[in-house]
This record gives sequence, C-alpha cells and structure tokens, in this order.
Amino acid sequence: MTIDIQSANQTAVARMIEARPMLKGIAAAREAIPGMRENLLLHAGPPIEWERMSGPLRGAVIGALLYEGLAKDEKKAVGMIEAGEVSFAPCHHHQTVGPMAGVTSASMAVYVIENTTHGNHAYSVLNEGYGKVLRYGAYAPEVLDKLRWMNGVMAPALKEAIAQSDGLDLRALLAEALHMGDEGHNRNKAGSLLFLKWLAPLLARTAHDSATAERVVAFIADNALSVLNPVMAACKAMADAAHGVEGSTLVTTMARNGTDFGIRVSGLGEAWFTAPAEIPDGLYFPGFSRQDANADIGDSTITETAGIGGFAMAAAPAIVTFVSGTPRDALNTTLEMYEITVAEHKHFTIPALDFRGTPTGIDIRKVVELGLLPRINTGIAHREPGVGQVGAGLVRPPLAVFEQALVAFAEEYRL
Repeated sequence: MTIDIQSANQTAVARMIEARPMLKGIAAAREAIPGMRENLLLHAGPPIEWERMSGPLRGAVIGALLYEGLAKDEKKAVGMIEAGEVSFAPCHHHQTVGPMAGVTSASMAVYVIENTTHGNHAYSVLNEGYGKVLRYGAYAPEVLDKLRWMNGVMAPALKEAIAQSDGLDLRALLAEALHMGDEGHNRNKAGSLLFLKWLAPLLARTAHDSATAERVVAFIADNALSVLNPVMAACKAMADAAHGVEGSTLVTTMARNGTDFGIRVSGLGEAWFTAPAEIPDGLYFPGFSRQDANADIGDSTITETAGIGGFAMAAAPAIVTFVSGTPRDALNTTLEMYEITVAEHKHFTIPALDFRGTPTGIDIRKVVELGLLPRINTGIAHREPGVGQVGAGLVRPPLAVFEQALVAFAEEYRL
C-alpha cells in the first residue's frame, strides 16, 4: 500500500492545532456522555478488568457505587462487581477523560466541551481539589458528602452561570496561562484564576443566594486544579480531531490506569498498545517514599498528547519545586520533545523560547528511531486506596507501546 505518512501526519496535527475547544455547559453524565448508562463506570487509561485494577482505581470504583446508591457498603459493592453487575469502560471510549482514577458515574456532573472547528465533543467531571478525594480512591463519608455538594449544588450553579455566556474559549485560556507560568498539567494556578475571573461575574448574576455563590467561588479559588478537568477535556477534543487520519503515525491518546500505560495512534483505529506503567520519579510529601507509590495513573497525559503539560515545561520553570529538577531541566525537557514531534503549536507559545510554539504531535516513528520517550509530569498516588496524593514527579511511557504500535502500523499498511 502506498501512503504518504508525512502528509498524513501534517493533516492530523493541523486538525489538532486548529481545533477550538469551547466550554459550553455542564450536564449529568447520563445525559451528555454517549453510551453512558446506570451500571457503567468509566475509568482512566486503557481497558482493564477488576482483578487487575490498582488500589486507587479499586477504591474509586467502590466509592462511585456508594455515591450512586447502587451499593450500601464496600462488601456489597465488591459483591456486585464480582457478580458481573457492573460494567467498566475507559473514559476514552466515551469521549471523556478523568484525572488519576478518572472514575465517572451516571449522575456525576460533567463539563461539556465542543470543538467548534470540527464539531466533536469531550467531557470531564468536576475537580474535587486536594486531599482525600475519589480520584485517589477515597470513599469515606466526607468524600461522598463533598461529591454530593459538588454535583447537587455547585454544578447547577455553574450550569446556570455558563448558560448566560457564549462559552469559554479554553484554547485561548491555555495560551494565556502558558504566558503566566502554567504548563497545563501539574501547574494550573494561572489557568484556574483565569477560569474564576471568567466565572465569577456570571455566578454573581445567576446565583439564587449569596451563600451559594460565595461557597462556589471560594471552592474554585482555593483549588489550583479547578481548571485541570475542563482543560483535559479540551485537550481530548483537540486530540480526537486528529484521530482517524489514514496513514498517520501521530499519537492521539496516552493514558494510564495504574496498572498499564496505553496509547492509540491516528492511523490505527481504536486499537490500544499497552505495557506496564512505571512509577514516577519525583518529590514525595513528608512521611512518604517511592515504596508507597502506585504505578502511574490517569488520563491527564492527554495534555502532553496535545502539546502542553510536560511538553511545555519551559513555560513553567517554577514547577520543578513540585516535580523535582531545576529550571534548566524544565527548559531542556521542552527542547527534547521537539525531536519526537511533527509540529510547533501556533497558539501555545513559550516566552522563554522567544515565543516558539510548543512541540506538538508525537510521532511513533521518531520515538522508536531515537529511543526518546515523551516526558510527562504527574501526580503520584499512594498504592493503597484512599490515602491520596503522596508526591509529584516525572515519568516516561514504556518504549514497548511505541514499538508495538509501529509494528502494527507496518502490518496494517503493508510496509
């Protein structure tokens, strides 16, 4: 089969870069996410069965069943799962992404993102903030109470506020945040404040009482990760726009479930290529060490897939105080990623590099040829459910997933 890989890759990456993700609203997962149903739980990363799930993912699954009222306690939840009464699917199979465990259930509120350039949509739940949270596998009563407030009080308030607008241009927000010291994955301080700046007047206009408005504003203001979830969905919308281009070797998904790391490739349909996930190298919170860490987990690597996150670390040198390293390391990380990508983003630029565009569009051929793996900055989850985040650091995908994908590409296109 004769194919022009370079041309296909340029088509795919152009679609990724030209995508314009807009936050259009908030809706219940069952109403918005295609194929969502009451007994279906979505999770981060590639497909996985209960028996192979890591501690944080198992905890989040149990917590979601308790939250939905499908089980009254942990024992009942596990019994339902083992009896086959609960279905699992990757968030990515349903146009959705979720940080860490990424568990999404039917009644949870999700951000609705529309790529107005190409017409596709993406979704993500609301961010819980730091501490003991579902996405790290916690399901204590206070965790579930917070989720009930978020989905029962905060989400309706945000829904009404957003409905008073034409939507939030998340591509523009990211472009500005990169100029303010964010990289869009682990550092979102500027982006979250820009998000709140946009939301606050809308909330003031639509809130039914001042106490609710005050609590919602304070919750978002106190959570530097508030914008991460809509940003992840925006990156999902961008990456999905690049998927399905015949002959393209561009990576359109990178995701981890705490056990496996998986990728998908534009020109290879819906196939996953997986290998064991690595434990990140980084800095640990007091009282914790590498022995406490779970293998890498979460869909947040969609940010690197779209050209930000670790690929934009040169824009966020202060992040090294959180993930380890030096400002020079942050600069070098971005420079290294130009070697394995096919374009420079025209909207996401880095002041420290004379406003050079971020490296965008991972090419599996370059990764394998150079033996140079994508750089990802990430949170580190405790291996036991419910403990939460124990640190942050840097990780690389296993080379095997790119080698598998390249072999499959050669077979698919008879190269």
